Amino acid sequence: MPPLDLVWDRLTTTQPALSWQVSLLLAVVVLVITWSPAGYRLVRHLITLVHEAGHAAVAALVGRRLSGIRLHSDTSGVTVSRGRPRGPGMVATVLAGYPAPALVGLGGALLLGQGYAAALLWSLVLVCALMLLLIRNLYGLWVVLVTGVAVAALSWAATPPVLSATAYLVVWALLLAAPRAVVELQRQRRRRCERGSDVDQLARLTGVPPVVWVGVLWLVCVGALVVGARELLPLG
Repeated sequence: MPPLDLVWDRLTTTQPALSWQVSLLLAVVVLVITWSPAGYRLVRHLITLVHEAGHAAVAALVGRRLSGIRLHSDTSGVTVSRGRPRGPGMVATVLAGYPAPALVGLGGALLLGQGYAAALLWSLVLVCALMLLLIRNLYGLWVVLVTGVAVAALSWAATPPVLSATAYLVVWALLLAAPRAVVELQRQRRRRCERGSDVDQLARLTGVPPVVWVGVLWLVCVGALVVGARELLPLG
């Protein structure tokens, strides 16, 4: 079978859903990793990648011109786009970053609920491939390339149970780390008195105080976690 046909076969073939007990165990493992300092720093690279992809995707959807994406070794990132400096398009672009990991995690949970673990992982590979066209620094190129190649290799060679377990780990990481990222954002704002974060930009664009935007982002991320967990832990 040609390679493209093999990939398509993988994409359209369902994998066995994990039992709620195994899914819960994976969730606990990810929770411990995500809320530990060293573990969060590792997971944060994935969260930042999806965060910046969210900015880029919405910027393209509202008609802004993308200039590039940079990912840094301190797990921060920046997406630069050109267009009107104010207005709904700019607000949507800035707003998209922090909810992106949570919403992608929720979409992943819905896919896993239907058994499409391989489709989820190959979707991540596609995101990495598209981001390679926009990355403008060497470290960012390395992060995206390593992530894409590693996920593609695993999606190609892993057995269905390993594929499912990996997909569950990725989705749980996105869902559990998204609220943590918002909490960390507010901590950094208090500690360093920074005024260049997404919520500060939203405050300048809309007149709504930054703390309100922090609350909105946190509620969106927690809401996605709750709904996603119901898909990943089918107790019924």
